[in-house]
Amino acid sequence: MAKKLIQYKALTMDCYGTLIDWESGIWDALQPLLHFNNRRDITRRVALEAYAVIESLQQAETPDMIYPEVLQNVHMTFARRFNLETEPELNEAFGNSVSHWPAFPDAADALRQLQQHFKLVILSNIDNESFSASNKKLGVTFDAIYTAQDMGAYKPTAANFDYMLERLQTDHNILPDDILHTAQSLFHDHVPAKNIGLACAWIDRQNLGTSENWGATARVAQRPEVDFTFPTMQALADAVD
Repeated sequence: MAKKLIQYKALTMDCYGTLIDWESGIWDALQPLLHFNNRRDITRRVALEAYAVIESLQQAETPDMIYPEVLQNVHMTFARRFNLETEPELNEAFGNSVSHWPAFPDAADALRQLQQHFKLVILSNIDNESFSASNKKLGVTFDAIYTAQDMGAYKPTAANFDYMLERLQTDHNILPDDILHTAQSLFHDHVPAKNIGLACAWIDRQNLGTSENWGATARVAQRPEVDFTFPTMQALADAVD
């Protein structure tokens, strides 16, 4: 049986999809390629679903590749999949687009509320420089930040979670039972988190609980049983208060 929200000591959080609106960021960053090829027929939903598949495969194949380079390769693969012409400048711009991805409107205020009750920890499929740019939009100082660049692997690999748990116990005296893993992605976060026994709060920004709108997140065959579900980070923060 799950604890009450206030009984946890730390929220370990995904960033992109949970705090940063990566779907809008990705879609906006794809516009130069689509305009370059005059392809108005490729809708946001089609583009994001293709992106989800391409990115997850790229990260699995090149776990030590830094995220901007992952994005460049995703952009090139996306172009090939839809028979689009691309150029090195377009690939590079997409690879460096993370700094332009917007924060969700509720994220900064919710984090400030939550920081009054919990240690806030980032576990993200990102590089340190890109996260630093995103963090400026979130308005808080996180107690710990663990990135794919630090670990040389991308979620949903269990090694990322193992690394985080080891560092939290060693550096902050936070045990797994003290943690509520908080994220949007079932694929990247909740499946591996539940596999190692973490409590989970699902931030269902896509309303996936009542739809099949997977967006830029790869699908999972079986949805995990999460402990809490909220539509936004603000709803989580309000539930605590």
